[in-house]
Amino acid sequence: MTSVPTDSEQVERANTALYEAVERGDTTAMDRMWLDDPDVEVSCVHPGWPVLRGRSEVLRSFALIMASTEYIQFFLTDVEVAVAGDTALVTCTENILSGGPAESEGELGPLVGQLVVATNVFRRSGDGWRIWSHHGSPVLASEDEEEPEEGEGPGPSAA
Repeated sequence: MTSVPTDSEQVERANTALYEAVERGDTTAMDRMWLDDPDVEVSCVHPGWPVLRGRSEVLRSFALIMASTEYIQFFLTDVEVAVAGDTALVTCTENILSGGPAESEGELGPLVGQLVVATNVFRRSGDGWRIWSHHGSPVLASEDEEEPEEGEGPGPSAA
């Protein structure tokens, strides 16, 4: 007997599909993923970018990223899904492996790893769960780095 997926499971699948569309460079799938409601403006913040508002601006940004990225793969960790009625919030860590252009034909370019924490907001539509807003922020400090003790500032470095 097959059970019907819960809202949380459906949202998690939609979240995964968003990243898979970027990995494949699939602008058609990306277009289907985003909320298309004239009464609701979508938004997106890529790490280091200003806020992008409006469906066409957001989709254009993803098309640009996908066209200029030779290779990208997301390993999502710390995925948390919360559903409240017709709205869902997903937080996760994007462990990103990407590669730039190769120096020589037929070779892979250099691979770079990056951590980004992301918040994705979904709305339920007649076509299922669609992304309403994406916000990604780079992780600048590793968990291994020690925090200064209370009352201590960064102070001058001893070189």
